[in-house]
Amino acid sequence: MAQRLLIADDDNEIRELLEFDLSQSGYEVDSAKDGEEALQKALIGNYDLILLDVMMPKMNGFDVCKNIRATKGEVPILMLTAKGTINDKTQGFDSGADDYIVKPFDIQEVLLRVRALVRRSPSTKIQNTSSQEILKVGDIELFPDSLETAIKNGKKIKLTPTEFEILYCLIQHFNNAVTLAVLLNEVWGYNSDDDVRMLRVHVGGLRQKIEENPKIPEYLHTVTNVGYKLTPFGEEID
Repeated sequence: MAQRLLIADDDNEIRELLEFDLSQSGYEVDSAKDGEEALQKALIGNYDLILLDVMMPKMNGFDVCKNIRATKGEVPILMLTAKGTINDKTQGFDSGADDYIVKPFDIQEVLLRVRALVRRSPSTKIQNTSSQEILKVGDIELFPDSLETAIKNGKKIKLTPTEFEILYCLIQHFNNAVTLAVLLNEVWGYNSDDDVRMLRVHVGGLRQKIEENPKIPEYLHTVTNVGYKLTPFGEEID
């Protein structure tokens, strides 16, 4: 079954270009011309990925993203926008976006990032998972089939698809430093120095959810000039 994508952009030329190229790549594509239509379709439909423009009439992409995250936390979201400053990207990630591409873009780059994000879609994971795996490090439990973690007292916390992939990668290498290059490759499917900032923003969001005090992390540690390391609660890093 083809993965379903939703493209929301008020620019007819860009929207039609994306519709054509993504359809040619085997995806089933739906579209929206403004923020309100995008939100309505996102909440009603079941999509494997949503591509959101930021500057749309009726509701901007940041607000659409926040509303989607509030009810459908698991769907991957890729933002496509002309607003490309670090502050703009940070606002996008803070709204819940998993990835961010600045216009004008190369369609091949869009296709690459779409493929990487679709891998994280819950429906894709269900197709690829034969057993209900549970991964545990210290007081952290990760449930790959549900994109939820149980922290300390069993409290379940919803993760975005990107936060889930980062934690999944770190748990698989727990007690060992994971380089930025490895994380970028395993989470996004490619390694680009330009995206290190993006990774750091997502790590910050993950810390907000799993740490008692994100400024003094007990689990997810920064390893200077290397990357990140996940340790069981109370253990010191090297």
